[in-house]
Amino acid sequence: QVQLVESGGGLVQAGGSLTLSCAASQSMFDFNDILWYRQAPGQKREWVATVSNGFTGFTGADSDYAASVEGRFTISRDNNKNTVNFQMNTLKPEDTAVYYCNTNYKYRDYWGQGTQVTVSS
Repeated sequence: QVQLVESGGGLVQAGGSLTLSCAASQSMFDFNDILWYRQAPGQKREWVATVSNGFTGFTGADSDYAASVEGRFTISRDNNKNTVNFQMNTLKPEDTAVYYCNTNYKYRDYWGQGTQVTVSS
């Protein structure tokens, strides 16, 4: 049973930064893509960023971002520490949400419990 645990959320003023982490219960080498999603109150859960495992290319892990966070957020993974980090800079009130990490392993989706990020104006 894969377990993902997010941490690092909190309250921050607009323009500030936070770093979220997603820790896995087993080796990150087992997983292909790791994704971050977020869900604001009353809204659907939306995809925010993806980091690949870096095994299929020559340039390391590839990353992809939603347009709303491109240039402000950076996703990275440390397979040796079984963690994925999510650096969020220049935060805006509209970034307020519960943030979840996600992966698909052996054809099953796994989610963490989420971590709350609140950005005050």
